[in-house]
Amino acid sequence: MNPSSLTPLLWLLGVVALIPLVLWMIRRSPMGAQFSSGPLRPVGTLPLSNSQRLVTVEVGHGEERLWLVLGVTPGSITPLHTMVPPPGGEPAAPTGGTPQATFAQLLGRLQGRGPDAR
Repeated sequence: MNPSSLTPLLWLLGVVALIPLVLWMIRRSPMGAQFSSGPLRPVGTLPLSNSQRLVTVEVGHGEERLWLVLGVTPGSITPLHTMVPPPGGEPAAPTGGTPQATFAQLLGRLQGRGPDAR
């Protein structure tokens, strides 16, 4: 093989090898910090209407964790309540009452199929 025909191949391999290095450097730069997941985690959402919902998010890490209950509309986000998360870190399961029906069960009821059809 001619050495001049290897030059484009070497350039291609060099560029491909640089991609992970550049991505690693971006993640550790201040510019990359804004793209990281950060200390914010969604916990739950409750739709109130087409344009309004309640959202619970967890902020912080370790002992500094807090749950924020937010009212979200297209024009604003309003903090409604702040609370300490339960020890398990997940929302408590509803106690008593009937278990939540799955989407398939609800669809079957609406179409007149299934044991709970009306």
